[in-house]
Formats: sequence, C-alpha cells, structure tokens
Amino acid sequence: MKNSIIIFFLFVILYSPAAFPQVKAPSYTLADTLRGSLNAERTWWDVQRYELAFKPDYGNKSISGANEIIYKVVQPNDGKIRMQIDLQEPLVIDSIWYNKQSKLKFEHVGSVWYAHVPGQKIKTVNRLKIFYHGNVHQAKRAPWDGGFIFTTDSLSRPWMTVACQGLGASVWYPNKDHQSDEPDLGASLTMTIPDTLVGIGNGRLVFKKNNHDGTVTYKYNVVNPISNYCIIPYIGKYVNFKEQYAGEKGKLDLNYWVLDYNLNKARNYMPDQVHKMMKSFEHWFGPYPFYEDGYQLIDASHTGMEHQSAVSYGNKYKFGYLGRDMSGNGWGLKWDFIIIHESGHEWFGNNITTKDLADMWVHEGFTNYSETLFVDYNFGTNAGNEYNYGIRKGIRNDQPIIPPYGVNAQGSGDMYPKGGNMLHSIRHSLDNDELFRSILRGLNKVFYHQTVTSAQVEAYISKQAGYSYSKVFDQYLRTTQVPVFEYYIKNNEVFYRYTNCVDGFNLPLILKKDGVKTLKIIPTPTWAHSKLLQGEESLLEKTAIEFMYYLQVKAGS
Repeated sequence: MKNSIIIFFLFVILYSPAAFPQVKAPSYTLADTLRGSLNAERTWWDVQRYELAFKPDYGNKSISGANEIIYKVVQPNDGKIRMQIDLQEPLVIDSIWYNKQSKLKFEHVGSVWYAHVPGQKIKTVNRLKIFYHGNVHQAKRAPWDGGFIFTTDSLSRPWMTVACQGLGASVWYPNKDHQSDEPDLGASLTMTIPDTLVGIGNGRLVFKKNNHDGTVTYKYNVVNPISNYCIIPYIGKYVNFKEQYAGEKGKLDLNYWVLDYNLNKARNYMPDQVHKMMKSFEHWFGPYPFYEDGYQLIDASHTGMEHQSAVSYGNKYKFGYLGRDMSGNGWGLKWDFIIIHESGHEWFGNNITTKDLADMWVHEGFTNYSETLFVDYNFGTNAGNEYNYGIRKGIRNDQPIIPPYGVNAQGSGDMYPKGGNMLHSIRHSLDNDELFRSILRGLNKVFYHQTVTSAQVEAYISKQAGYSYSKVFDQYLRTTQVPVFEYYIKNNEVFYRYTNCVDGFNLPLILKKDGVKTLKIIPTPTWAHSKLLQGEESLLEKTAIEFMYYLQVKAGS
C-alpha cells in the first residue's frame, strides 16, 4: 500500500470522482533526480546484503544504529567515483567504515551522502558500515505519508513501527534507496528495545538476547531478496500463535503476531482469511514466493502495508476496508480487504518488483486485480465480474498511470482500479482462463525474485497470449482517454470501430451469452464490419459490453 492508494481509498469511500480537482503535472527537483535515477555513483556497485541494527528512543523520538552494506563491484572504480548513500534529514551519518578497517571521508547534499571509497576491482565483494543517529522523520498519518511511527496501543503502552514506501527506506536507515537494487542475499534486522516489549522483523527470528540493562535484542533474518521499504520493525506488546499451511511447495510456516488483548479474536479470524488467500493466490499466481522466510501477519497501528514476509494489519478485524465495501455491490464485505490486498503484494510487488517507481502499476494494478481473482475463486466468476465493475467508480483519469522515469515519481492512483480493470478486460478478450492463469503464474516464475520494467511485463503477456496488446497497454497506462466502442447494425451486418484512443488500439471483444454463438470482433480506429448470424445482434448490448470491458459504448443507427 503506497501513498497513491490513499487517494484511491478516499475517493472510493466518497464515491465521487468529481469531488477531486484535476491534478497539475508536478515539477521535479535535483533531489528527485538523485533519488530516482541510476547515476555514476550508484551503478558501479550492486547491493548483496543489508545487515541493519538500530535502537529506538521512544521518549526522544530518535534512533541510532548502523547498516552494514555488503556489495559487489560490477564496474571498475579507480577511486575517483564516490559512492552515493541515501539517508534523509534530520538523521545524520556519524562515520563510515570500509571493510571494517578504513574510516572514510564523506559529505552530503541534503539527503544524499557521498562516501569517498578507495579504488576497487570488478567482481570483488566489499563492506561499508555506516553509523548514524538523530531524530527521525515521523509519519503523521501513517501509512498515507511515511516515516517512523511512535504511538501507543489502546492501553497507552508504547507501540513502534515504520511505513515508508514512496517516501523511501532512507527515511530511517542508510541504503541505496532505489527499487532496482534489492539485496540479492537478503537482509538482517537487529533491534535493541525495552525488555517490556517484543520486537518482530521480516523472516525468521535468529536470536533473542537479554542485555540485563532493561533492554533486549532481537535479530531477524530473510534469505530472499527484499525491497528496502519492506524491511520493517514492529515493536509492542505482542503475543504469537502459529501454524503450518499445506501449500504448493510443501509446509509453509504461518506466524500471527497480535497485541495481547487481540489474541482471542485473532485466533478465530486471521487463519480463515489467510488460508482462503493462500489457496486462491497459489491457484492463480503460483506458489507463495517466500517459503524459506515464512509468512507473518502482524497487528499494526496503521491500516496495513505489504512488508515482505511480515505483512502489517490494521483493519480492525472487519470485513471490507475498515467495514466499507470497496465495490459498492456487497462482494467487498465478504472478506478482509487488508489481509487479501496486502498479501497479494507478496506476488506482485515483493516477488516481482519494478525497477523504477514509475512502473508501480505492476505492483498495484495486479494486486488490485488479485482482489477480483480472490472473489472469483471463492464466490464465483460472476461475483468477480461484479466486484471488478464495482471498483471502476474509483477511476479518475486525472493523469496517466505511468509518469516520467528517473525522478522517483508515482503515477495516478488509477494504477489500482484502472490497472485492475485493464487486466480484467484483457482476460475477457482472451476468453481462455487457463491461458490467462498460465500467464499470471508464468510472470511469477519467469521473473521470480527479480526487478523488472513495465515493458518486460507487457511483452511477456503479449508473447504468451499470442497477440500484441502493446496498444492496449499504451491506451490504459499512458493516456487518460477512455476508449469508445462505436457500432451500428445494417442489413444483418455490424459496423464498428474504436474512437478516443491511441492509433492502433485493438482490444478484442468476445461477446457471449447462453444460447447464442460467441461473437468475436477486433475493432480498430478504422471502420470494419462483420456478418451477424441469428441471435448475434442481441450480444451487442451497451451495458453488457461495458460490464465486461473498461470501455464506453456508443450505438449508432
């Protein structure tokens, strides 16, 4: 869940796209470029692993710690190219050590820090340990904005976590804050906290150590690649219950971490939703991508985030989104939106991660569509169709879904419902659910634990479908125009074309109903025509076509 999902939630809750003004195209600063681009100070090294340790000070709202970055040299560096490290103000770097031996010089411009590293040969693996401290930027409306969260539970006890997607993990620890470079060998998170609290991190617990000074240290570890913004601590009055799930790859460890006073209702609530989620998503997408690290669902002080193997949950144990139906037609109140949506990101967002923030529709469009697929699997195909159609009310068409690259820019919040409706339209145009399912599973297999571009995903879908959807992607991802399907019937022939669309837009339309032979047409911006057999005229019905495809339909005479 990102900053953009907040926009989506708000306007869906209000059910009024017209309530929102048109958004002007943003201007981009040098800081945006430094954060969002792959420059010379970033491209010569590849992150292999993060070993992060920190200690929060709840009273002073500050943190201190160190991150050891293990990296591989992928381009020769003669010592003249610095190393860019990201750490956002007001945090400051105290010192930087190279291979545990040399203390390096460094300077910074705002939130970008430059370490003066010695010459390094290609393919060598080195370490940079960065010590830092300071008052940390706090989230004011987590997870809508981003930052460290110092709050209390309902019994006024300390409760801490982080939500930082979009804003970036550099808001609380130093790293290479770019989505394209995940630590290939995973990461560890060590936290030293008051011994009255419990600490949880991604993956599996390595150790718990009582320091006999009023603090305790927990260390967690993930072995799989992980996005910077997914490495997250949870600190509070947690208790745990666990089980094993019989999944496609065998036994999957499920851990539930909840505040102590939520234990009884969590036991009766969470496993049912998680089992249904796992069964439907493994069916559609393939095996859960992180069996080695397990799956955790964790009470959080905000609504929820897709932190890899440690999904945060704050939906108040209600179906829908905080008790609201996102579809407006009843189907959204039959399951817990946060458990299903945020867990869907384990496949799209965490397993398959986009290199540039501009391609975030791959995370959000597919995960939005995972909701439709969940409804389809558990309640039937028509229920899935109705759910998908219902969320369409949230589409604003204010900006293209894909914004400029290289400036750390997110596109329109339409990446959620419009992305999901685009995928549903493509599915209907294929008229072959086994093929469509094989494409979804293939994406998660071919791009397993990889960072990708939208172009790669688009090309894969077209190749596997045996049909070029390039203009369909251009239409829905790169314009704000809703294509119009125009048609008229004359002398037992249907004449048709697309308007308000990109040149070459060619989404196939499969029109069908019981008792009538299926009609397939492939409109383009040029008028074409087809003979109509007996009964086929009844398939050309405005509301039925618009229900199945994200189009406007205009019937002529």
